[in-house]
Amino acid sequence: MFTFEKAAGDKQTRLNSIVNQVAHLIDGERDWLANLSNTASHLYHTLGEVNWVGFYLIKGNELVLGPFHGLPACIRIPVGKGVCGTAVQEAKTLLVEDVHAFPGHIACDAATRSEMVIPLKVDGRIIGVLDIDSPVTSRFDDIDRTALEQVAELLCQGCDWSSLLK
Repeated sequence: MFTFEKAAGDKQTRLNSIVNQVAHLIDGERDWLANLSNTASHLYHTLGEVNWVGFYLIKGNELVLGPFHGLPACIRIPVGKGVCGTAVQEAKTLLVEDVHAFPGHIACDAATRSEMVIPLKVDGRIIGVLDIDSPVTSRFDDIDRTALEQVAELLCQGCDWSSLLK
């Protein structure tokens, strides 16, 4: 059984601990659904000041809701639309300090004020995104980005994605 605690210390120390806990959590398990589910839960409970953590996976020309924690969410997001779809289209992490200032933001939860979206890349192909929302404006910074990109990379390398890559 895996147990976790919110790490003490400065932000970098806490995020390093979260990355290490995710690595431990998925160690030895290759099922992408199980690993995304546990990772969403873990991040939701340990990051602090977040109201939604989850994954969207590519199906055709849209992102489809995957494992998450938080309020019910938008089920389908076209590539190129909203923060998630734009992150896929631009193939890069997007850190949005104020979602209300982001053109075309899709409001799934009216409480969300800031958002970070990290593309999941497997074999050079984007297969989905890690999406994290916060009710706090400017919640995310480059320290968060670096740590959460490490989490995304752990998942991309640690899961068997063959069923999604067909």
